[in-house]
Amino acid sequence: MTAIRIRDAADLLGVSDDTVRRWISSGRLAASSDAGASTVDGAQLAALARERAVAPPDDDGVLRSARNRFAGLVTDVTVDGVMAQVRMQCGPFEVTSLMSADSARELRLAPGSVATAVVKSTTVIVETKRDDL
Repeated sequence: MTAIRIRDAADLLGVSDDTVRRWISSGRLAASSDAGASTVDGAQLAALARERAVAPPDDDGVLRSARNRFAGLVTDVTVDGVMAQVRMQCGPFEVTSLMSADSARELRLAPGSVATAVVKSTTVIVETKRDDL
């Protein structure tokens, strides 16, 4: 079992420590004690994160192979010749996309625009902390 401290669990879910404590009090999450600090089970936390995940609406009837969709706000658009760099803030994550300048203009992307970043990749790198550090 991976034990995650309440503060870290709150950060991972984007909620306050008090919210996690309320979920523990109400039975939504189970807590245990690790050297005096309250912790929650990582697998249970992952299940709660999936349950709370809200995907952008996909009500246009189009089926897609790309499952990673992040709704957010455009924070910056830099056009340089035929290419544009578009930065978005999608929750706690910043997503940067390179696209043609024509596409950025056609989508009318500007700071403050609401947009969805759709990510399809053949390579995803996952990192974790070493236990011996």
